[in-house]
Amino acid sequence: MAIAGIVLAAGSASRMGTNKLLLRLGGESLLRRTVRVAGEAGLEPVLVVLGHEADRAREELVGMRCEVVPNPRHALGMNTSLDAGIAAVPERAGAAIVLLADMPFVTAAMVRTVIARHLEGGAPVVSSRYGVAQAPPTLYARRVFAELRGGEGEGRGRAVVRGHAGDVAWVTWPEDALADLDDPADLERARSRLAEEGT
Repeated sequence: MAIAGIVLAAGSASRMGTNKLLLRLGGESLLRRTVRVAGEAGLEPVLVVLGHEADRAREELVGMRCEVVPNPRHALGMNTSLDAGIAAVPERAGAAIVLLADMPFVTAAMVRTVIARHLEGGAPVVSSRYGVAQAPPTLYARRVFAELRGGEGEGRGRAVVRGHAGDVAWVTWPEDALADLDDPADLERARSRLAEEGT
């Protein structure tokens, strides 16, 4: 069964002061890093939802195995990007894993673990916990796709996880794997961490 990857990369990242997805971390941009991880995990196809500065982001993706999904409604919230990504998943894919392009410590091994949990028990949703926080990578089986469609604002993915609380399979990760990058200080901490880890 094919499992698609949906990389949400359409936001404006206003707190960073620049397009954070094009900033370099460990020798590559955040955007390329996330798309590479999705491909290494075996996701097929890898759908990258773009909106803010889409032309620059497209240039950054040249040579990568992925498909760009434009989201002209990106300013209306992340739910519009999730909607666009889910709509683009081909029929051959029985599920999709949602990734955020500003979570640089999510690895291909983590994504493969999420896939394995789904294949083991067939849960309609497999999500990740970092301490008490829930965040991607999250897998949604095709049978819940309709619940992810439509709307504006934020939080649709989390709402679907809550709606299937009795059926969700969870994978637990160290809290520091949830290092999303929202401002320059976050970026510097991530660069220092990668330098210490030698990655």
